[in-house]
Amino acid sequence: MRKLNSNNRNGYTQKRLPGVYPHQKKDHSIYYRSSITFKHKHISLGSYDTMVKAHAAYLEAGTIIKDPSLTLKDYSQHRILPLEKWVTLVNFRDNNYYFATPIFIKKKYFEYYLSPAIILKFDIDDLFYYSTRTIMKRGGHFFVADYGMQVNILNRYGIKNYAVRNRDYRFVNDDIYDYRYENIEIINRYNGVCRIQKNGKTSYRVKIHIVGNYTVGTYDTETEAAIAYNKAVDILKKAGVTKQFTPNYLEGLSPFVYADIYSQTAISPKVKNYTPYFHRET
Repeated sequence: MRKLNSNNRNGYTQKRLPGVYPHQKKDHSIYYRSSITFKHKHISLGSYDTMVKAHAAYLEAGTIIKDPSLTLKDYSQHRILPLEKWVTLVNFRDNNYYFATPIFIKKKYFEYYLSPAIILKFDIDDLFYYSTRTIMKRGGHFFVADYGMQVNILNRYGIKNYAVRNRDYRFVNDDIYDYRYENIEIINRYNGVCRIQKNGKTSYRVKIHIVGNYTVGTYDTETEAAIAYNKAVDILKKAGVTKQFTPNYLEGLSPFVYADIYSQTAISPKVKNYTPYFHRET
């Protein structure tokens, strides 16, 4: 692609409008880039198929940065600039920070705009991470591209991809777009472990999937339940089960304490005596 000093199409030349820069594609067709300079920062406003649209984008950006009464609530689908450009410009104007991603800084947190209806909230501690990554939505989940992979943003809280909302984790204030740490409660942090409440008592039920789900047992503490799952994995591997299980990692637990709990933890006879199909008599 090549930048043109003027727009020459079909043999005639048009005077370039402010904030508009014509470019030529490999097929020799012309398109127009729009940009504006604000607070000594050169900001790209996107590419357009006509000079008029590119100039309109430049004028709209100028209005945003000059009129502090214009806020993100004034954005609509009828605007020339896309929402992410509005967020970028308004945040730069009001907070003096420029981000390439659609972030608006609040007093103690920041908002990330995916659409007018989907506005995610994050703690300030996460500002650097999300200012350099684009959030995408697929189904009911949000992802970022991280080192060439799509990573669920819930992973940053220790929540696994297969976790179920209101079973394994929950949003304390019921706002599913509020990802501030104080608003996310992890209910079940370990593989195979599910917290259950009955008659005012909390216990932890462990299941493991072999060919269908098998109950390993029910335990008084989450730590014991996590170790019970690991013990079940060891038993099944010794029995010849070749399925790849992910054992639980218990941070901060000494090997001695782990071994003591491991040795005393009871496992369901159905798991202890499980025999793989290829070992069973026909």
